Amino acid sequence: MTTPTCTLIRGAELLTLAGPQGTQPVRADLLLRGGKIEAIGPDLPVPPACEIIEGRGKLVMPGLVNAHTHSSETFFKGRYEGMPLETWLLYAYTYLSGSPIPDRLLYLRTLVLAMQSLQSGVTTLCDDFFDPMAHSIDRLGIVFQAYRDAGIRANVSSAVLNTPVLDSTPFGHEVFPQHLSAQLKFGAPTTAADYTAYCQQAFAQFHAQGDGRLRFAITPSAPQRCTVDMLQACHALAVQHGVPLHTHLLETKVQAVAGQMFYGKTLLAHMHDIGILDRHATLAHAIWLTDADIARMGEAGCTVVHNPLSNLKLGSGLAPVRKLLDAGVRIGLGTDGLSSNDSARVFDLMRFAALMHNGPATDGAQWPRAAEVLKMATLDGARTAMLDDVTGSLEVGKAADLVMLGLDNDNYRPRNDLAKQLVYCENGSSVELVMVAGHIVSRERRLHTVDESVVWEELGELLPAYLREHGQWEAANRVFEPCFAEVIRRCKAVELPGLSHFTPAP
Repeated sequence: MTTPTCTLIRGAELLTLAGPQGTQPVRADLLLRGGKIEAIGPDLPVPPACEIIEGRGKLVMPGLVNAHTHSSETFFKGRYEGMPLETWLLYAYTYLSGSPIPDRLLYLRTLVLAMQSLQSGVTTLCDDFFDPMAHSIDRLGIVFQAYRDAGIRANVSSAVLNTPVLDSTPFGHEVFPQHLSAQLKFGAPTTAADYTAYCQQAFAQFHAQGDGRLRFAITPSAPQRCTVDMLQACHALAVQHGVPLHTHLLETKVQAVAGQMFYGKTLLAHMHDIGILDRHATLAHAIWLTDADIARMGEAGCTVVHNPLSNLKLGSGLAPVRKLLDAGVRIGLGTDGLSSNDSARVFDLMRFAALMHNGPATDGAQWPRAAEVLKMATLDGARTAMLDDVTGSLEVGKAADLVMLGLDNDNYRPRNDLAKQLVYCENGSSVELVMVAGHIVSRERRLHTVDESVVWEELGELLPAYLREHGQWEAANRVFEPCFAEVIRRCKAVELPGLSHFTPAP
């Protein structure tokens, strides 16, 4: 992928997201060179042999950051509804399953997520890639290759869990009869030593590929799904390589009950007590938190990824966003996978994140503001990925990751407040140009790095058989659903200390 030596975007309205005035539009030029922003200002001189992009009547902003997603779900868009997390997992991730997805479909699955992300203005994503119970360097390499070919910036991680399903499920051993629990035993779990060796090889082979756009990150699936030695080994890797320790935390009440049942404390307190709660910790969801948890998070400097649409679809609850912000916790936005969200559009997340907390029992002064949500989708999202020194705002020296939107459309007619209209009116339809590291990856709704028609033609041939096979495994896993429904029922009846502030999802 080649990058123009020099590009000047002339006369655009810029939302830099840098500093306290970063959500106030300013008319200026943007000079890009070597994949980075070299200068910002009015009437910049045009260097020799510099490509000029006319920005008048356009809005330029940092590329959006999808701070938590799973490429594993890309082919299950629009497949499920009416299921809480613990039930949905049976079908989207199938405890009983056949062989892993074939290599070619693995590549195409990842590529489609990148394609749909770029088309909607997402320039950075954090993919918690899941390959059932396997950690293959070769297959991880396929995922990296897809992102390299698409031209997107990505943190890629290979999720690990090494606690048996029922050992991390409250009431699991009581509820599941022996003939069903026996089917949930999958052999010897991954050891901390084996996962560490795999990760070190991944860092050596893939980290900082694509001119630094692609990085490997560390993703223990969740505190209750990993042993203490695994969690501590993951944290040591994250610190050694300067990457996030990205984990799911307290997404549902079942998980909140798991903390009390298995550790006698919240899962956040468990992370703190074993020494893995610090700047490297990125916590996806973070819904069922106590006030003490929130205070600890602020002190630790960890970050949170809010997944508003996934949380609504799975009925998980509302993250205490205002309390987290007041405690100094930086928050990014994530789609989660395309099965629990059904879209890669971060503009959708912005609108829901700004509105879903505005309940009748809450004070309007505490509701999220457009400026806060814009930061979640850009600079603070980059911070959750430990990339805020690279991307997330338009500043001299940062990567030229940006989106240009047209303003001559109904999203901005009549023109009032651009920041508010981006959050409340925009759905991605105004995106005209997307750049990653100074390279135009999409222009006028056409990708420059991938031939979409060829990708969809191949998927038209390969995907139906794969989805039919997946349907057979969905049917096989249905036998577990009544037991998980009973687990959820029992957990709903458990009273948890310190959660008086908690607001269920509407």
